[in-house]
Amino acid sequence: MHIRKQRLLTPGPTPLYPPALHAMMASDIHHRTEEFRSIYKSALADLKEVYGTSNDVLCFAASGTGAMDASVSNLFSRGDKVIVCAAGKFGERWVSIAKAYGLNATVLDAAYGDVVTPERLEAALQAEPGVKGVFVQASDTSTGAEHDIRAMAALVKPTDAIFVVDGITGMGTMELDVDGWGIDVLVGGSQKAFMIPPGLAFVSVSPKAWAHAAKADLPHFYFDFKKEKKSGDAGESTWTPATSLILALAESLKYVKRVGMANVIANAQLLASATRDACKELDLDLFATRPGSSVTAVKAPAGMDSGLIVKGLKQFGSVITNGQGSMKGQIFRLAHIGYFDIIDMFGMVAALEIVLRANGHQVELGKGVAAVQRAYEAARKA
Repeated sequence: MHIRKQRLLTPGPTPLYPPALHAMMASDIHHRTEEFRSIYKSALADLKEVYGTSNDVLCFAASGTGAMDASVSNLFSRGDKVIVCAAGKFGERWVSIAKAYGLNATVLDAAYGDVVTPERLEAALQAEPGVKGVFVQASDTSTGAEHDIRAMAALVKPTDAIFVVDGITGMGTMELDVDGWGIDVLVGGSQKAFMIPPGLAFVSVSPKAWAHAAKADLPHFYFDFKKEKKSGDAGESTWTPATSLILALAESLKYVKRVGMANVIANAQLLASATRDACKELDLDLFATRPGSSVTAVKAPAGMDSGLIVKGLKQFGSVITNGQGSMKGQIFRLAHIGYFDIIDMFGMVAALEIVLRANGHQVELGKGVAAVQRAYEAARKA
């Protein structure tokens, strides 16, 4: 009881891969040398492999939002008609970026916890001829909901529009077949499934998207796809790179390749499924109607502020997240993305049971943990 380890159980930043942290100690390296060029080119090649695409993959020193911003400023012109699927706080970010650049956005809203269905997108595409782009979140960690990206991509692919997906928390937690499905732009971020600190943003760009870039006239400077591709092909970044993070990325990508991206996804899906089973045993309701595997959003028991649960788990050195905006106090979120394993879930659910009991929710100790154990055993036998 007197020694407490800090456990980061959030959907980003996520727990860090230790060898990647060690790699950062070699960051007193000059970025315009052959030594660094070799590392950078290797990291970009591995990133492309992990993305599972033949498309170009670019890297920027920024949060994931930087790549979202760049996906608008590099590929569209003022007044372009676009469709934005907004189902959570991060879906609303697409809306804000599109409007900031003067795009003519048709917004398909969904209530928090819900998603925009492929049927709604299909109707919007039929009603809005001349749409140049469709924006969506693969997984929105503010609500725990996951969109049907495959079905949506199939609707956009035969049109002239490009399909732009925020996969910042979708990558590593759900299948995203970039080339097979026709995802024209897929945004990623370093502090999620890549298991390193925040500060790098990634984006894949399809030939269809590059064709849009050739016609786009929105202003941009730092986030310049064409410059970044030219620099990347030469083993450099256009501007001063975040060298320590590139070193960490190179190490974490080796790990992801060794494990296999499919197994990274399977790991997150097992943890998410086991957590949902535990919640059922603990008489807790999920918030999302179509829950994903990056994070499980759980409704607080009736009459209980979810902040009490967040605060209670801090007594165990465990950091989880409250709801955002209007969801604050209503839900709490348990993450599965990144450097998590089943032992993390055993401990987190055991602590959650104690916290719930301390706040008046009737719980039989061990019921939730047993659900996670059963899920693990079933996965081993499969």
